[in-house]
Amino acid sequence: MTATNTTKVLMVLTSHDKLGDTGEKTGFWLEEFAAPYYQLIDAGYSVTLASPLGGQPPLDPKSAEADFQTEATRRFEQDQTNQQVLATTTKLNLVNANDYAAVFYPGGHGPMWDLTNDQDSIDLISAFIEQNKPVAVVCHSTSVLLNVKDKNGNPIVKGKKVAGFTNSEEEAVQLTDIVPFLLEDELIKQGANYQKGDDWAPFVVEDSGIISGQNPASSSEAAARLIKKLS
Repeated sequence: MTATNTTKVLMVLTSHDKLGDTGEKTGFWLEEFAAPYYQLIDAGYSVTLASPLGGQPPLDPKSAEADFQTEATRRFEQDQTNQQVLATTTKLNLVNANDYAAVFYPGGHGPMWDLTNDQDSIDLISAFIEQNKPVAVVCHSTSVLLNVKDKNGNPIVKGKKVAGFTNSEEEAVQLTDIVPFLLEDELIKQGANYQKGDDWAPFVVEDSGIISGQNPASSSEAAARLIKKLS
């Protein structure tokens, strides 16, 4: 499959902006959106952005802080055209897996609250898997796989190599008691062959069409793996 503007990739972002009961904001993590987004469009793919509520998805304000800026996030900050694209995401219930070659879910803590239990998202991932199309997730967005079942009713992650934000990384950001669940624990409970590298280092695994990255530093490699699979 060659990358042309007719080769479409879906990117699904969270619509959830509350960090538990802390009174603080959360959402998607800027680097985990910006790096894959630009890698895909630079490779010639047409990217459709969707979210459960449509419109502007909430940005985790911490991800816009100076410490977390990368070449991709700086490019996005100067890019008014694509800022407008992000502000007008399609409602998730209007998208169809048949129209896309693959799907990518950026992380941030937001997906743990909404996309994990979102039936449209669950059905969409099931359809991509059934059609042998790649599903890429990174950091906390690996949680979107938790409620997806295979044809036999087993968790889609059962027996598969999967990476996602680690318990020790969650502890480091002091949100262990705030998040609705610990992703590492939940994946293991579902029978996933949970894999991890060093905290904060890039780490990506691939198994049965699922590409998963551990943390924000893994977003670029996850996108590169997805592009390689599509090309």
